[in-house]
Amino acid sequence: MAAKVKKTKKKKKGTDSRITKIIGIALILVALYLFIACSSYIFTWKADQDSVLALSWAILFESDVVVTNWLGRLGAVVSSFLIYWGFGVAVFLMVPVLFNAGRHLIQRIPIIKAWPFFQKSFFAMCFFSVALALIFQRASFPVGGSFGNNMVYWLTNFVGTTGLVIMLLFLIVAWAVWQFNPSLETISLATPQGSFKIPSALKFNPSILRFRKTKNSAVTAKPSEEREVALKPRTDDSTLRPNFSDEVAIPRTESMTNPKMGSNQVRSSDLELELPDTMVGEPSEEAKKPFEEIQIEQFGISPTSAKKKAEIEEQVSDFTLETTTNPVESTTPGLSITEENKDHLEPFDPTLELSSYKYPPLELLLDYSDQKVEIDRTELEANKDQIIRTLLNYKIEITKIRATIGPTVTLYEIVPAPGVKISKIKNLEDDIALSLAALGIRIIAPIPGKGTIGIEVPNKKSQIVSFKEVVQSDKFKNAKMDLPLALGKTISNEVFVADLAKMPHLLIAGATGQGKSVGINTIISSLLYKKHPSQVKLVLIDPKKVELFPYGKINKHFLAYLPNEDEPIVTETSKVIYTLNSLCIEMDERYDLLKKARARNIKEYNTKFTARKLNPQNGHKFMPFIVLVIDEFADLIMTAGKEVELPIARIAQLARAVGIHLIIATQRPSVNIITGVIKANFPARLAFKVTSKIDSRTILDGGGADQLIGRGDMLLSIGGNVVRLQCAFVDTPEVEEIVDHIGDQQGFAEPFYLPEYNTDENSAGAKTLSMSDLDGHFWDAAALVVSNQHGSTSMLQRKLQLGYNRAGRIMDQLETLGIVGEARGSKPREVLYFSEMELMNLKENMLNKK
Repeated sequence: MAAKVKKTKKKKKGTDSRITKIIGIALILVALYLFIACSSYIFTWKADQDSVLALSWAILFESDVVVTNWLGRLGAVVSSFLIYWGFGVAVFLMVPVLFNAGRHLIQRIPIIKAWPFFQKSFFAMCFFSVALALIFQRASFPVGGSFGNNMVYWLTNFVGTTGLVIMLLFLIVAWAVWQFNPSLETISLATPQGSFKIPSALKFNPSILRFRKTKNSAVTAKPSEEREVALKPRTDDSTLRPNFSDEVAIPRTESMTNPKMGSNQVRSSDLELELPDTMVGEPSEEAKKPFEEIQIEQFGISPTSAKKKAEIEEQVSDFTLETTTNPVESTTPGLSITEENKDHLEPFDPTLELSSYKYPPLELLLDYSDQKVEIDRTELEANKDQIIRTLLNYKIEITKIRATIGPTVTLYEIVPAPGVKISKIKNLEDDIALSLAALGIRIIAPIPGKGTIGIEVPNKKSQIVSFKEVVQSDKFKNAKMDLPLALGKTISNEVFVADLAKMPHLLIAGATGQGKSVGINTIISSLLYKKHPSQVKLVLIDPKKVELFPYGKINKHFLAYLPNEDEPIVTETSKVIYTLNSLCIEMDERYDLLKKARARNIKEYNTKFTARKLNPQNGHKFMPFIVLVIDEFADLIMTAGKEVELPIARIAQLARAVGIHLIIATQRPSVNIITGVIKANFPARLAFKVTSKIDSRTILDGGGADQLIGRGDMLLSIGGNVVRLQCAFVDTPEVEEIVDHIGDQQGFAEPFYLPEYNTDENSAGAKTLSMSDLDGHFWDAAALVVSNQHGSTSMLQRKLQLGYNRAGRIMDQLETLGIVGEARGSKPREVLYFSEMELMNLKENMLNKK
């Protein structure tokens, strides 16, 4: 009984939530009342001023007083008190304050959380009251109120009108610096002898230190270049497949050792499926490790020894501006620094300009771990038995079979019995596919580096390889590559990461809807997750106009394009030609800088530049990597032909050493699109599913791409080695989240502009020939040559019934206008145009000039 009484008393002491809700509703209504009353005062103040100017509350009870305020006499008195005798029109800032306070009370949010907002609103009300009173000193309406007018009167007598303006400007600038913290590091101080720029190593940067708790001390300082990114622990990596035993010994039957015995005596159950422990559902060692905090290197002032820090602090304290008339020249051309200051210069860091840049977090990506599919042993055993039975039907014996389970494909490795020809198994590709009733059977005979033959069989239920799973893997996080690409997973369920800088160019082909655009988004997103905006630039060409447009928001971070362009994504064919030629100019300029710096490639050049061995006054600069991405190359070839192919071929041949790399995608891997010049300079090819073996041979120089199962299933050929991968899936909303995260951050002052290309220059042939100079059969001959893709004088003689001299003149005109190439003796001339549309464009241009 006593306990109940005690509990009742405790309940009476509690605060009733209804009271706070009523007070909150009242505050919101008061805010609405003040807003209406003050708004009415702006229109009715002249009519009501005589009645309320005395500031007497007695008029509220006098019946003969007439006011025009929308809220009556109380509204007139309150609005006059707040505006005329208070802060002027700045008093409207009280409305959100009262509304916010009422909302906190209704939602039972501690009112103390709204205190910073109240403070900012009060100071803003005071600031605008003074500023408006200064601006509208002669206005009859009390814009600044009595508070603003009195403050202006006192401050102008104290510091003058100019001093008051300076004070207000200082408050605005101080608020902006406090709110946005802009970068103010590039400060030059002028001296009578010249200009001196403060070295970045000697500047004070308040973001140099980061603090974190350690086991031994409460707080320790950490250099700014070690930026910690806390990764959430990986979700439970449920097994994709049942856990089988590691290896099962395979008993050799007598028929395997005695060739005289019939093959029908071998039963499929005698061969047991051998499943290595690295791929049968067991999480890899990489997946078992908990994802702790990792440190992504953020370039800043590098950690120095205690002695080095003491030297820098001493130099900062005794810093004086001096100029030396006799600098000591360094051994590297173009470098001119004093011997005294040389040892104190820190390495140049290109990321300092965007030192506050934050890499995209993993939380932006979707997790598909709940959609993982388990593969039961029944399916594996059934496929094993069917493969063995099919081989036995053709009198092919095997001694061992083992399975490697991937996300979409299972690789069965078989060891044939002695005396069995590999070609005999290779020819059974269609028969095995028929017996397994599976799409996309592919036989690798033999597997490079192994003494086995591989049979790739698609899984009945495929698994999605999420981009998040690939990015958060140790293989990608710890990749020491210039341009790492997280492409996906192999058939052994291992993350595959490739370096674009070593490829050095990538050719992508695949039929429509087979994952080509997703692959391009995966490649671009890999670079965005791994590289700083100062380290890589993207040139995006999208003839379809709908694939790459989300990346336009990061134009001041990662994109490079021509100056004076409205859109950073190139979509028009004419601008594509200008962009490619501009890249050629950029390539030539970079080679000139490499020659001056005596460097062989971009890596050596940037190493010298960051070590401050190259003088920027001599034109040297830090070179970011440039990645050119073309989403649909076939459309450009059809509309522009050699105008596109020639600069691409030139860039592909020469640009590797200066850090310019190409990624070209097409859905038509025909010989007209992917010419010999293109193939020769693109050793790395990525093939999604294509429709025919001819297309597979065009892109891969061999079969296999026509036997893929689609939906991200692809073959990567690098240096003759072909690897089957399942492309990592990144959806369009994920790409938009990544782009928004980067685009909302502070970018460079201006985008990375490519060199200007003179658009007025035309080909030499177009200047020397006009429509009146052309032969009457010229256009017929041009259409004939382009349609047959064969150019010779004898053909023109036969088809058009012309004499040799006239046919020769027409052929010379075709060469002058760039339709055919130079004469090659007895061989036909190379045809440089591929479609009649190009001829029509040429004809229209010549007619317009006429």
